[in-house]
Amino acid sequence: MKKLFLVCAAVFPLSTQVYAEDSAFTGNVALTTDYVFRGISQSNEEPTVQGGMDWTSASTGLYAGVWASGVDFADATTEMDFYGGISQTVDDLTWDLGAIYYFYPGADDSKNYDFWELAAAVGYDFDVLQASFSVNYSPDYFGGSGDAWYPAINLTAPLPYGITADIGYGHQWIDDNAAFGTSDYGTWSVGLGYSIEGFNLALKYIDTDLKEPSECLDGCGQRVVFSVSRSF
Repeated sequence: MKKLFLVCAAVFPLSTQVYAEDSAFTGNVALTTDYVFRGISQSNEEPTVQGGMDWTSASTGLYAGVWASGVDFADATTEMDFYGGISQTVDDLTWDLGAIYYFYPGADDSKNYDFWELAAAVGYDFDVLQASFSVNYSPDYFGGSGDAWYPAINLTAPLPYGITADIGYGHQWIDDNAAFGTSDYGTWSVGLGYSIEGFNLALKYIDTDLKEPSECLDGCGQRVVFSVSRSF
């Protein structure tokens, strides 16, 4: 489950000329030792491949994209995220509004895996530190578990030798905990990143305050995740 957003392009009309001059398409691919979403493994703590494609408009800040990852659920092996929105930067302040739809092809409709979220984010660059705060809201979260809120904060700082460090915390509130399978919970992470020859390397420690197996059957405990990604 990846990022934000979906804003109707009709609200921000674009001429064909503008679209051609300032729009750009980019892609990304990654290999990770575990697909962890909000502290919980989506790939049964096994490695998986991920990738996506994005379109952005420099003049309007509009963007849209699709992203996919392998998952390991009872009757789903793939997750596809469709998202779009608008993002703008003013001096050192960046804001982002949009939505995302999470789709699990092949899954039984009665499982209610598919859901969508609205999201808002704001970030500020302090030179020595970048800070961001985001809030995601779903009116009917994964598994038909009702209203769900996920506020999160993340701090990123450059270190010597081109290394970056990041720390984050988020809290997942869910209306119907029985349908989702866990109580409300907090999750945090600490990581390091490094880029070499166009490849992005990331090593991250992730944990939650859920207890296995009393509050979570599996996949919510502490772990270290390593990933290699490349954009093109």
